[in-house]
Amino acid sequence: MEERLPTGIASVDRLLGGGLDTDAVTELYGEGGSGKTLFCLEVAVRVARAGRWVFYIDTEGVSVDRLRAMAGDELESLLQRFLLATPKSLDEEASAVRTACALARDGKRPVGLIVVDSATFYYRLSLSGDDEDDARQTLSIAVADLVATALAVDVPVVVTNQVWRSQRAGTLEPLGGSFLNHAAKTILRFDRLTGPRRRVVLVKHRSRPEGSVEFRITPTGLESIGPG
Repeated sequence: MEERLPTGIASVDRLLGGGLDTDAVTELYGEGGSGKTLFCLEVAVRVARAGRWVFYIDTEGVSVDRLRAMAGDELESLLQRFLLATPKSLDEEASAVRTACALARDGKRPVGLIVVDSATFYYRLSLSGDDEDDARQTLSIAVADLVATALAVDVPVVVTNQVWRSQRAGTLEPLGGSFLNHAAKTILRFDRLTGPRRRVVLVKHRSRPEGSVEFRITPTGLESIGPG
């Protein structure tokens, strides 16, 4: 069985057969407020606690208060193993991806996770504009670099994706076109339920069956719902 990185959320780890694949890209998509960023932070804190580095590329603004609630008194020590990039354009995002991949490959730091949240934020701004083709190429190159790095050095990569509503099917679909969906070996859809409850649907996996589980958002993190 392939090596996995446990997320620490029992229901999600059960769905994934132990956790995130360490040699592949995992894509998370869902509407705003569905828990994608909180999931990324939960895994990132777990990786940092284990003494490994996290390269977190943030295009939408990570809540420091939320990170503090998850990390508690360990926040300052954990932040020493966080490499946070806050790009202001798609080109800057692509540059941050190149830097993250280079750091993971050179082995000077034990990089245990790369997160791009959200990978399609700036790409979405280019849609229906004159630079849409260039933006698609820039995003594709960045994703290809992430895939190659995950394979080369067994570092799990998580990218979050925004959604658009298909008028024909009436469903929420991930942005980024077919390339991003093909590049990701695991695809998880996040759904908002009532109150703090959220659903994770396994849409694609190279060895696990489709299925879904639930978790809840708490003041200090994410908590499994159902048997562990």
